Amino acid sequence: MLIAQLILGLLALLALTVPVGVAIGTLSLVGLWARGIPVVSAAQTVFESLDSFSLMAVPFYILAGSIMQAGGISQRLVNVANAAIGWLKGGLGGAAVLTSMLFATISGSSSATTAAVGATTIPAMVAKGYPRNYAAALVAASGELGVIIPPSLPIIIYGMVMNQSIATLFIAGILPGAIIGGSLILMSIVTAYLRGFDNVSSVTFREWILGLIKSTWEAGLALMMPVIILGGIYSGAFTPTEASVVAVVYGLVVSLFAYRELRWRYLAKVFVQSALTSAGILLIVAFASALGFFLTISQIPQQIGLWIGSLTESPIMFLLIVNILLFITGMFMETLAAIIILAPILGPIASQYGIDPIHFGMVMVVNLAVGMVTPPVGVNLFIACEVARIRIDQIIRPLLLFLGLLIVNILIISYIPAISLFLVR
Repeated sequence: MLIAQLILGLLALLALTVPVGVAIGTLSLVGLWARGIPVVSAAQTVFESLDSFSLMAVPFYILAGSIMQAGGISQRLVNVANAAIGWLKGGLGGAAVLTSMLFATISGSSSATTAAVGATTIPAMVAKGYPRNYAAALVAASGELGVIIPPSLPIIIYGMVMNQSIATLFIAGILPGAIIGGSLILMSIVTAYLRGFDNVSSVTFREWILGLIKSTWEAGLALMMPVIILGGIYSGAFTPTEASVVAVVYGLVVSLFAYRELRWRYLAKVFVQSALTSAGILLIVAFASALGFFLTISQIPQQIGLWIGSLTESPIMFLLIVNILLFITGMFMETLAAIIILAPILGPIASQYGIDPIHFGMVMVVNLAVGMVTPPVGVNLFIACEVARIRIDQIIRPLLLFLGLLIVNILIISYIPAISLFLVR
């Protein structure tokens, strides 16, 4: 009964356009008050949740992504991806996906990836004959790679909540991200052949190599950024949180002094915008922790565990139920909030079924990442539509094609644990 009331309350607040963080915080306070628990406990939980060294990575990775976008780094990544596969029919769409994969290795954010990549690739795809709504749908779908390929903000939150190694989780996200990105590139090429858009001129092998070498040379400093960040994390030179600071410093040096596309007078705007974005995300994280506290004292995790246990004893069926639950949750709740609330509930149950917590983390992150491209709160959809200058209803039809592909990827990653654990082990 309480679970149903919480869900209905959240949906009602979202329907009234109440911000996600405020809606979650309101439910927490009302729930605690109704149970006679001092609401000051919510404030204590909020401050305790934010008092985390790992959580400091969130604003720094967001700032790093903003610097990349303003400093010309993202444009150079687009040039490399286009030189690599843009000569194929459908290759420009594939290049948009490949750019998202490259950008994801630095930004850690789905929305930042969608905005940075879409601003350059959507107009280019439209100019080559791609339907505008299809181009927007492709960029929105590939933008989810920003939270799957490391470094990833949701992976950081999952590791923090579940007390798992963030560096290990980062490694686990490499193959799932590569498989999803590869399938989107293949879908782009096949669709272009079937629908007859993206006409290309023939390119000799020598021209392709020279173009790839040229674009790679020009983007050398940009391409070194993920090498430094991920290499430093995996070698133990610095932690994922320290890596976020390295990303900011490196991005500033390259953008201000090497590429010289980020002007000093625009620097304050970049910092302010990043601070506002970070504040919004951390507000959601804080209030989600308060709601998690309320759910715990109300014994909701135990009730859900008993309910799922009564439905099935099979790990296969458990994962199917979890996938459905997470897919629906992702449609209505922000990813970080969903992880903070659901991971402590579902994680221990998954362990009872013999599911590795690293593998389960990937299942959660990939599932909830799809929520970023599903209405009504799919952030990537709104960003892609704004860049493409189309209405949200115009993107739905081509989006269904990519959603179907993403769901297939979810099932593959869920039922083949080796995809997440191969590099870890």
